[in-house]
Amino acid sequence: MSKVQRILTTALPLLLLGVAAYVLHRELSHYRREDVSAGLAAVTAGRILLALAVTVVNYAALTLYDVLALGHAGHRIPYARVGFTSFVGYAFGHNLGASFLSGGSVRYRLYSAWGLTALDVARVSAFNALTFWLGLAAVTGTSLLVEGGGGVLPLSTPVAHVVGVALWLLLAGYFVACAAVRRPLRVRGLEWTLPTPARALAQLGVSCGDWVLAASVLWVLLPPDSGVSLPSLTALFALAQLAGIASQVPAGLGVFETVMLSALTPHVPAPQVVGVLLVYRLVYYLMPFTVAALLLAGNEVLLRRHHLTRLAKAVHGSVAPVMPWAASAVAFLAGTVLLFSGATPAVAGRLAVLRRLVPLPLLEVSHLLGSLVGLSLLLLARGLQRRLDAAYVLTQVLLVAGAVFSVVKGVDYEEATLLLLLAAALAPFHQQFYRHTSLFAEAFSPGWLLATVAVVGASVWLGFFSYQHVEYSHDLWWRFTFSGDAPRFLRASVGVLGATVVVGLAALLRPAGPRTHPPTTEELRRIRPLVAHAPESMASLALVGDKSLLLNDAGNAFLMYGVSGRAWVSMGDPVGPPDSATELAWRFRELADRHHGWACFYQVGPGALPRYLDLGLTLLKLGEEATVPLPDFNLEGPERRNLRHGLRRMEREGWTFEVKPPDAVPELLPRLRAISDEWLAEKHTREKGFSLGFFSPRYLEQGPVALVCRDGVLTGFANVWAPDTKEELSVDLMRYRPGSPHGAMDFLFTSLMLWGRQQGFRRFNLGMAPFSGFEERALAPVWNRLGALVFRHGEHFYNFQGLRQYKEKFRPDWAPRYLASPGGLALPGVLTGVATLVSRGLGGVVAR
Repeated sequence: MSKVQRILTTALPLLLLGVAAYVLHRELSHYRREDVSAGLAAVTAGRILLALAVTVVNYAALTLYDVLALGHAGHRIPYARVGFTSFVGYAFGHNLGASFLSGGSVRYRLYSAWGLTALDVARVSAFNALTFWLGLAAVTGTSLLVEGGGGVLPLSTPVAHVVGVALWLLLAGYFVACAAVRRPLRVRGLEWTLPTPARALAQLGVSCGDWVLAASVLWVLLPPDSGVSLPSLTALFALAQLAGIASQVPAGLGVFETVMLSALTPHVPAPQVVGVLLVYRLVYYLMPFTVAALLLAGNEVLLRRHHLTRLAKAVHGSVAPVMPWAASAVAFLAGTVLLFSGATPAVAGRLAVLRRLVPLPLLEVSHLLGSLVGLSLLLLARGLQRRLDAAYVLTQVLLVAGAVFSVVKGVDYEEATLLLLLAAALAPFHQQFYRHTSLFAEAFSPGWLLATVAVVGASVWLGFFSYQHVEYSHDLWWRFTFSGDAPRFLRASVGVLGATVVVGLAALLRPAGPRTHPPTTEELRRIRPLVAHAPESMASLALVGDKSLLLNDAGNAFLMYGVSGRAWVSMGDPVGPPDSATELAWRFRELADRHHGWACFYQVGPGALPRYLDLGLTLLKLGEEATVPLPDFNLEGPERRNLRHGLRRMEREGWTFEVKPPDAVPELLPRLRAISDEWLAEKHTREKGFSLGFFSPRYLEQGPVALVCRDGVLTGFANVWAPDTKEELSVDLMRYRPGSPHGAMDFLFTSLMLWGRQQGFRRFNLGMAPFSGFEERALAPVWNRLGALVFRHGEHFYNFQGLRQYKEKFRPDWAPRYLASPGGLALPGVLTGVATLVSRGLGGVVAR
């Protein structure tokens, strides 16, 4: 362009925008802001909802532009993708202006991901632009012919008819060209093919529907008594849109409103027109644009999810080392916010809303609980700094609970949002809180105590300062009203101070915590001969290294145990001669009692039950353990037909079994680790502990390992408990690659039993079936009836019956296993402690 053309091109939009601003000022100068607010309020909710519905239909119709354009260009793309791209493109084009550029760039970003080139997208955009102008000409021409000069346009009837006929003649010329010209046209070096007459007719129909629907959104917002017909408004709407397009102002903002206001004011008061136009902008432009922006952002996230995943991992790795300290600060901040919020008055307007939605007792309870949650978060901050698993879980629960209480006690949505954001920020960092000791195993440092007392004291002072104008009386404590902020503060302060005193006294009076520690190398060396000569293979669990060891003075007996809360749990019976084992059990009970703990023995057998009765413990049946006698074990006969056929089928398919001695295990560890990781990932679970082993090189090197291969490729393994006494053979970890056939487990067990019989072992331990063998009689103990109920109906969370049925196929002998523990009120704490130890933390109790 020449210099003069560039100046005119730049000046014209500014000139049109200035004219629009002048006209708007002139039209509205006689009105006050209250008049415009009243006009905005006059737009009823029913008309807004109808406008929203028409907007949805209009944007759905807009997707047909791209459907026709892609069909003309010879591209087949699923409608879901076309509709998504068209909606986002038009929403951006309507709001940002320069629709061909803004909408076209969005289309190129999306269509290019599905194989279209820049030239293809340019042809689609050009076809859409042509369709747009066809509809504009048709709708405007028809409106002028129908309405003439009797509508809202300042045209005489003859002039309106002439313009209408001229527009339709242009349309007729386009249809003739589509029918007559079939050769491609060259425009600026590019070839363009006119659509067929049928497609041209479809262009006209789609575009006319678009224009009428877009004008209808504005029409339904006008007052019913405006006297403006839809054809007349459609013509005015088209003229206003043309003015907005010519101005090059994004979305024609200001210019479109000026034309509409000037033309509609004689029919509708100006303040009402302004209110209608504001709602129209919101409904037709801003809401679709917001939805489109969110959809486009979501699509970009999906396209870059691999990069974002790597970025998230990098950020996680950078932040994770400092997260315990950050989480501690977050919990302390959240607790402070809740305490200060409970000490200050609620917003009166929000209480008026609560009065209609929430019962008064619920509001009172939420206010008190919110303050107590704040105090709890102050106390948990210390546990987070020490990386305690239980502190992390409780903090997450309390942050969500505090958010709920904040909303219920005063619609404090800002406070609730903060708490939920803090909980979400902590959510990805559970692995940083890996310690499973008690929350209060160590005393609070003076600094922590001083900070906690200072925040509690500051919240109490803040409350008295906020309500210093309230006259104190004894009746104030018992005043329960929605406007009773001061009484609620007094009651919450007493609750918080009382809880602080209780926690402080408990910390002072708490007995010294247990000094438990993992077994040392020397202790493991001393117990290995005892494990090797133990009559039960369960003694091998002592070699895992996750349990403390207690040995007698003679060195011929030991027990392994863990501590969770007040529960001191021995895993199985003490190992050693009966007299030494009984003496060691008494010593363990006395040790737990010195630390104010509950001594209990988990999964003990029926042979030593008198010992635990003498200790004053209560016996609870846990289930039954299956053992298979090996001297007579074989695969002959009809009872073991399925095992025999399964073993032979696996052998025909190339499966082999082998037992490697301990000295061959180290070189196998990398391959065993890979199988273990794949198995854990497929099962969506994590390692357990205490009553089970977990993958540890030091542990696996203690004994032989059974291997299962297919065509020479290692597919599964199991570490074998094989004491030198050859009384009992068993396995602990048994893991295999995903995709292994259903019979892989049967193959391993059967092969191992046959190998054990050849080695001279007396029995094979298949492990316990929980809650198996319980009596459900009316006079049976409550625990037995509950266990029977869980065994029959607990399939939703554990396959109790399936596990029993699987082990039955080996024709085992069944023997009961018990928990020996204090009864009464201590039992829930004991069961929680056992579950925490087995799950390796409180979080594992509720997770897989």
